[in-house]
Amino acid sequence: MVDTRPLLAITLGDPAGIGPEVILKALAHVDVFARCRPLVIGDRRILQRAAGWLGRPLPPVEAIDDPASGVYAPGTLPLLDLHNADPAEIAVGQVAAAAGRAAVEYVFRACDLALAGAVDGIVTAPLNKGAMHKAGFLYPGHTELLAERTGAARISMLLVGPKLRVVHVSTHVSLAEAIRRVTTERVLEVIGLAQHSCEALGIPQPRIAVAGLNPHASENGLFGKEEAAQVQPAIELARQKGWTVSDPQPPDTVFLRAVKGEFDIVVAMYHDQGHIPMKLLAFDSGVNVSIGLPIIRTSVDHGTAFDIAGTGVAREESMLSALDVAVQMARARKP
Repeated sequence: MVDTRPLLAITLGDPAGIGPEVILKALAHVDVFARCRPLVIGDRRILQRAAGWLGRPLPPVEAIDDPASGVYAPGTLPLLDLHNADPAEIAVGQVAAAAGRAAVEYVFRACDLALAGAVDGIVTAPLNKGAMHKAGFLYPGHTELLAERTGAARISMLLVGPKLRVVHVSTHVSLAEAIRRVTTERVLEVIGLAQHSCEALGIPQPRIAVAGLNPHASENGLFGKEEAAQVQPAIELARQKGWTVSDPQPPDTVFLRAVKGEFDIVVAMYHDQGHIPMKLLAFDSGVNVSIGLPIIRTSVDHGTAFDIAGTGVAREESMLSALDVAVQMARARKP
């Protein structure tokens, strides 16, 4: 009998952070195995250390070399062990090149498996940019690393919460640069990403809201010209494609309207415009999705939290949500 559960590679994240803890906590939920086949890519020694922080034994490890050969049974830890993170060299809660190197290697392996079709998607625990840079990997984050690895030209960040979805025109740039990036070409591109994101999540005809850049969406030019000069032309072009897209909406109310069900997704103009409402509404359960990649990639929407790493108090809700969104996307792609 064919196992129809999506096979998801879960990367360990920075071994000095909370990734190992939240993964162990998430896989302790038996229902996870009912929905998917989770395959952790990491180092058994780091997971053994994290289990000690949680005051529980490490689950029986199912050593995986070929993802297709695994059983993926509840109560086990399906693990592709890269054996690349010696706990003696990686102090908890500390930036270290060894940790950054190991974390990137986990992502590389998961990405290559996804590109080869050996797994249905990848779910990532958090990286630490400082550790990654110390190791010589000068990426701003997962998204840029995966874009280079997969050869993707057009990518964006999608945030998914229980009641809100947000996709961004720009993310990790200065506010001045974010304003410069609000061009008709880029806004149209991100509206397209919003359309395809919702389709990937099983929403075939999404209602897309576009947030204005300026207060009150410029109020007919009183507070800026970007809406008329750059955003509205992109909206008109999107409508010609048959997509349901709003005019530029006041940013101070559009997210509330989406939460109440008026829109399926919001196009935010810059990082904080979209992240603040998402963090407020779904700090523990938000999911980060890289849109525009040829593979499915979801992630927890939090960092390595070095300040609490090793204490056992990190919460697994975002990891559980990231697994659920990856399952949803995998089933929409391959019913």
